Amino acid sequence: MRPRWTATALAVACTAALVPVGAAQASPSSPSTAAGGGHKVRCVFTPTPDNPPAKRVHPPRSKARAHGKVDVVLVTNFGDVRIRMDRGNAPCAVHNFVSLTRQRFYNRTRCWRLTNSPRLGVLQCGDIYAAEKGGPGYKFDDELTGKETYPRGTVAMGNWGPDTNGSQFFLVHSRANIPPAYTVLGEVTRGLPVLDRIVAGGIIPGENGPEDGEPARPVKIHRVYARG
Repeated sequence: MRPRWTATALAVACTAALVPVGAAQASPSSPSTAAGGGHKVRCVFTPTPDNPPAKRVHPPRSKARAHGKVDVVLVTNFGDVRIRMDRGNAPCAVHNFVSLTRQRFYNRTRCWRLTNSPRLGVLQCGDIYAAEKGGPGYKFDDELTGKETYPRGTVAMGNWGPDTNGSQFFLVHSRANIPPAYTVLGEVTRGLPVLDRIVAGGIIPGENGPEDGEPARPVKIHRVYARG
C-alpha cells in the first residue's frame, strides 16, 4: 500500500496526487470519539481481505494516546532520518506507525517511489513488495482538518483515497503542492541531507514520466526505531 498520484487529483489539483496503493489497511474512527478526558481516542482498524498482510502483523489496540510526541529513526543505506511525530495531530496514524515499527514491519524494506517535479517532490515508503504492493492487511480513517500543507520535511500517510490508510507513508524532500487529503504524521528533525542525496541519485522513469519512478539508487530501510 502506498500513495499514488491519480488522474483525478491531477485534474482537480493540477498536480499528481499522492495516494497509497495496496495491501490491507485499517479505518480509525474520528478522534472526536475521545475517551478518558481527551487523553485517548478510539481507532478502528478494518481488515482488508482483498489485500492480506505482506508480513505477519496484527492491528494496533483500539485505544490510542491523543497527546505527546514520538521520535522515530529510519536507518537507511543513505544515512539516518530522524522524525518527530505528533500524537495530538494524528493519534490513530501515529499509534499505527509505532505498532508497525515495534512489530518490525518496516525493517528490511525499500522506498519504491521517488518523485521530483516542480510541483511534487516526495519519497514514498512503506510498501513491502514493490511500489503500491504490500501492506498490513487492514485500513483506517484519515485524520484531517482540511488545512493541511506539506512543506519540505513533512512526513504524511499515503492512501488510495479517503480513509484507506495502512502502512504507506511519504517524506517531502522539496515540496508537495497537493490537496489536504493526507494525514500528517510529523516532520523530519534531522536528515534532510539524506533525502537530498537520494534525490541526487536520480529516478528510473516510470509510467508517469521521467520525474516519477523508482529511485535509481535503491533506498533500503534497514531498521526503524520509535521512542515516546
